[in-house]
Amino acid sequence: MNLRRILAVSYKEWREIVRDRLFLSLAFVVPSALMLIFGYGLTLDVEHIPFAVVDHDKSAASRDYLHRYIDSRYFDYRGELASEREIEPLLADSRIRLAIVIPPRFGERLAQGRAVAVQTLIDGTFPFRTSSSQGYVVAINAAYNTEQLSRYIAARLGVPPATAQAMAQPVTVEMRYMFNQAIRSTWSIASVLVMFVLMITPPFLTALGVVREKENGSIYNIYASTVTRGEFLIGKLTPYVGISLLNFLILWLFATRLFGAPFKGDPLFFALASTVFVVCTTGIGLLVSLLVRTQVAAMMLTVVVTIVPSVLYSGLLVPIASMDPMGQFEAHLFPAMYYADIVLGSFLKGVGLDVLWGKVLALAIYAFVLWTASFLLFNKRPKA
Repeated sequence: MNLRRILAVSYKEWREIVRDRLFLSLAFVVPSALMLIFGYGLTLDVEHIPFAVVDHDKSAASRDYLHRYIDSRYFDYRGELASEREIEPLLADSRIRLAIVIPPRFGERLAQGRAVAVQTLIDGTFPFRTSSSQGYVVAINAAYNTEQLSRYIAARLGVPPATAQAMAQPVTVEMRYMFNQAIRSTWSIASVLVMFVLMITPPFLTALGVVREKENGSIYNIYASTVTRGEFLIGKLTPYVGISLLNFLILWLFATRLFGAPFKGDPLFFALASTVFVVCTTGIGLLVSLLVRTQVAAMMLTVVVTIVPSVLYSGLLVPIASMDPMGQFEAHLFPAMYYADIVLGSFLKGVGLDVLWGKVLALAIYAFVLWTASFLLFNKRPKA
């Protein structure tokens, strides 16, 4: 292994990257653009749900009940409807996502201590949003019921409001969020997007960089030179690893400064773990480049082996624990899941090597296997 030849190959590759403006833009602009597009466009917070009301009672009690929804940040009041017949067209046209129907004599029945049913119609097109909307409705209704019961107990028994509250709700739940105390999906998504971008761009750059030499025939200069295949592979990929690490720093700054995600972990450990991941994903691109002959084929194959695992099997959108056993098994076959755990652990949980060493080891094994396979597949005497 000759260091001078490795540096020569690296310098040659860097000059080609700088000379090709389109490729240079792909190397530096696309990762930042992906972070901004998905960071602002992807959110799991269900808020400002548009809803309308049909109030057949129009009493002080019904207005008090409805204001629990109107004053909530989770709902967006769109006005009162004359009858139930107006609800379905609005739901079908997506102008509202939820409708509340207050029955006649709502306030009167409550004053008499009798039960009353309030109808809630929810657009069930998207199950996640539907379940969140249902949870908000149930929580607001439960809080209102507890308040009404407390007033009844206080008036009936002549006890203070605090005592009546305790009697109405003898078992209380005090929830404390250990991580992401603000419950902001932006923090989680911004941090996991570091994984998403680094899973996609290094393989693209590497695969296109190697296959480009195949297409224009310049790789035959390497075949005819004294550079060994190990020197060529290391020298060829070193610029892409360096570019990806620079992008990693930019993505980290976007996540922490632009999107406000807190970083609680050890910066040194996170940088080292990210380096292992970049080496791993660069190895994916290298392996792809050895299996295809054209840049179009390299792009298509890279899309399949990077975007699909990073979206479906990393925990970005679907928790791994929610998958069936086969899905969980497949998730453990891709490096995206391991690095996603490292990112979330470093950003939001503040854990380091003592907890995440197994994830780093898995990435290192993955990188070793990829680079070894690429080394064995690369041949300086290609078949005619």
